[in-house]
Amino acid sequence: MRHRITSWGLAALCALVLGGVAKAQNVPEQFVVSGKAAEKIQDFTTINLATAERIAQVCEKAAATEGVQISIMVLDNAGNQVYMDRMDGQGYLNIATADMKARTALLNRGPSKNLMNRVIHEPAAELQLIQLGYFTNSGGLPIVVNKQMIGAVGVGGSAPHVPVWSDEICAHKALLEVIGPSVAPLVEDLPPAQNPNPGNAPVPRFATGTPPKSILPAEFVVSGKGAGNVFDGNQISLAAAKKAARVCRDWAASKGGAMSLYIIDNAGELVHMERMDGQVHNNILTAQLKAQTSLKTRQPTSINAAQLKNNPAGIPRSAAYFNLFTNSGGIPIVVDGQMIGAIGVGGGAGGGDENCAIEGLKAAFGEHVTLPVYPAAAGGR
Repeated sequence: MRHRITSWGLAALCALVLGGVAKAQNVPEQFVVSGKAAEKIQDFTTINLATAERIAQVCEKAAATEGVQISIMVLDNAGNQVYMDRMDGQGYLNIATADMKARTALLNRGPSKNLMNRVIHEPAAELQLIQLGYFTNSGGLPIVVNKQMIGAVGVGGSAPHVPVWSDEICAHKALLEVIGPSVAPLVEDLPPAQNPNPGNAPVPRFATGTPPKSILPAEFVVSGKGAGNVFDGNQISLAAAKKAARVCRDWAASKGGAMSLYIIDNAGELVHMERMDGQVHNNILTAQLKAQTSLKTRQPTSINAAQLKNNPAGIPRSAAYFNLFTNSGGIPIVVDGQMIGAIGVGGGAGGGDENCAIEGLKAAFGEHVTLPVYPAAAGGR
């Protein structure tokens, strides 16, 4: 009898614990990966692509209304990149800080401004926070639904004008619109710490009055003020990158597959990134490595993949020395003979990573783009 009571007690305790877990993880499917895709990654609490994309779209629309450019990064709750955009005219620091802010919010499970405010109070604390991997600047927010953190968002690139505008305000507005009123209010802004030893060194101005020119159609590349910011009229535009990504995404879905995709500019900086639901870390990372490899080699990664099969003795050495990734799916984006970036697709994409990339590039650039051409004996691409 005692054994039966004990068993019932344990069962009741387990039910209570499991019930508490279920309640804590009761996130509406509209926000998270669900179904077979969630089963594949063994996680029903991670942000889905649709939600990440909507957050980015709302923030970018707010930035455009404000007349500024931003970079935005959305991470899942495991720290994988889910969706990223850099608006035209953003440079390395803007792009890198968006990712760093998102990771800080994820690690800290709170706004990155919390750590910035701590450093304002305790300047000596910043060294330890840096060593722990935190970026002590505002603009990173956790994405929380029903008390479950499903990811994090980081925004970088715009000058703050609190309380009207800042990177953090942009992210917060987006979360309120996409997630709803349950989003936590913004943390108080503290006045910045005063420099105890201000210097008088002159700061030079470095700007050009003439935007760089490009021979390519304006819809393909960064132009105007954006090009002037980065002194480059031959970087792929965000609009063109997103069009290529959308077509690749739809193509993969039509084949019953999924993909991860990176598009980088001709300086190797992120322009756009997305991973479809059900993709795991190696799918995401290989897409990035393919884009980087095709940019460095200025040729499709399928060339090295074929050479590896044809001459196994030669390619591993150069791949290791030059940090090349030899799986197909990476293609330099060459438009009217000018390289403006690179695309990398991983994850299988249902009908092949390189084919997915090709479909996206054809849709974005038409006959202007250079694509891999296979010998007839190889049976087409």
